[in-house]
Amino acid sequence: MARTTTFKGMPLELAGPQLKVGDSAPDFQAVDKGLQPVTLASTGGGVRVFSVVPSLDTPVCDMQTKKFNDEAAKLPSVAFYTVSVDLPFAQNRWCNSFGVDNVKMISDHKTASFGEHYGTLIKDWRIESRAIFVVDGNNKIQYVEYVPEVAEHPNYEAVISKVREIAG
Repeated sequence: MARTTTFKGMPLELAGPQLKVGDSAPDFQAVDKGLQPVTLASTGGGVRVFSVVPSLDTPVCDMQTKKFNDEAAKLPSVAFYTVSVDLPFAQNRWCNSFGVDNVKMISDHKTASFGEHYGTLIKDWRIESRAIFVVDGNNKIQYVEYVPEVAEHPNYEAVISKVREIAG
């Protein structure tokens, strides 16, 4: 059976698996806003938050990324990433426009590898659905949230609570 998300009630098919807590975090190949390669290994070995958004140029994605940028400033031992299919140039412009510098950007535009391996790629639109993954230092997923409606926010409090729990 196909996995789906919705956008304003309209069902959209997702590519890839539905990950769960305890799964090994899949590797991926993407680029940062400076066009440098990004893989799971290159994100480091500590606690990481992967905040997945459809596009930074939408209100919920904008708010979600700014919220995690603020949280990242309070949790310097945790690496926060925003993943989207926005071009690296657009990610850089957006970050510069809003002074976002605590969250690292990952662009999945080239191969959609992150989306396919984490089960967040909306196939027909070739954008990411909204999701959050918290990965520990052993590359095990400790928190997963696939937001069922793309236009809604994730549970920020649950994410930050889990991050604080595993980051110490």
